[in-house]
Amino acid sequence: MSKITIPAGYRMPLTNNELQRAIELIHQEFQHSLTVRLNLHRVSAPLFVDGKTGLNDDLNGVERPVTFDVPDVGTDGQVVHSLAKWKRLALKRYEFKLGTGLYTDMNAIRRDEVVDNLHSIYVDQWDWEKHIDPQNRNHIYLRETVRDIVGAICDTSAALRNAFPVLTFKPDRDVYFITTQELEDRFPDLTPSERETEICRKHHTVFLMQIGGKLRSGKPHDGRAPDYDDWTLNGDILMWNPVLQRSFEISSMGIRVDEAALDRQLTEAGCDERRKLPFHQMLLNGELPQSIGGGIGQSRLCMLLIGTCHIGEVQASLWDKETMEACVQAGITLL
Repeated sequence: MSKITIPAGYRMPLTNNELQRAIELIHQEFQHSLTVRLNLHRVSAPLFVDGKTGLNDDLNGVERPVTFDVPDVGTDGQVVHSLAKWKRLALKRYEFKLGTGLYTDMNAIRRDEVVDNLHSIYVDQWDWEKHIDPQNRNHIYLRETVRDIVGAICDTSAALRNAFPVLTFKPDRDVYFITTQELEDRFPDLTPSERETEICRKHHTVFLMQIGGKLRSGKPHDGRAPDYDDWTLNGDILMWNPVLQRSFEISSMGIRVDEAALDRQLTEAGCDERRKLPFHQMLLNGELPQSIGGGIGQSRLCMLLIGTCHIGEVQASLWDKETMEACVQAGITLL
């Protein structure tokens, strides 16, 4: 089965030079809008962390981090999968006050990723985290934050269409909220991915909530690490991709675990051994601020707003021979 899909009649929407200018504009506009809406400030972030700290994102628990020894330091470094846990610690270390937060450019390597139109071993995203009042650990606050992020995407899209009138994609500002259990109940005979496509086909901008825990079918909708998102207060922002005719995940985000949620989820996930790690000890002892945060794919957003069919058109990475040959034949330039 081919790992790449090229829609019939597809042509790159911009020249290579225009594409680079469009990417630059998206970065500038989206960062500005997001930081204003969520009251965020930029910080520097690591490319790698000490593997012994528990700070790296374990994703689904099976992906191998890129690891290297550092003889002069006396430990092993791990290239990050994401900064999900590091950001919360940074809120404390950098003394972010209640109602304020941080964002950073996150660059990661996921060596075990299966590459296709949407996935690359290189991951680039805006990682953000915000210090919140414990009283805001609720669905109302979560939904308000989702609407702010979608608003920033729509503002960026408007600026892009103004600069490049040939581009026509216009995201829907109205967000449809649905839980993974409600989605399973609606489409019990479909796979999780197929369910997402069907709900996005009807409601073009969707926030799919409560990802990580088992559904009534006995299986989770998708995997989530147990030690950052609260599985009852998280979700994915999905948008309809008209080029690929499918759902398109832009962001994974959520209100983070408090002590009770972490305790519950570590046991449910069979990860009780993590309780001994420094980061998890701080969480269980109530030493870290309550927060909300997530990651917003930079290449994903560029892909969607510009209208490319392959993520390699907007980022430089490594691709298999079949993908490269198919793109050459279709007149698609992979960076």
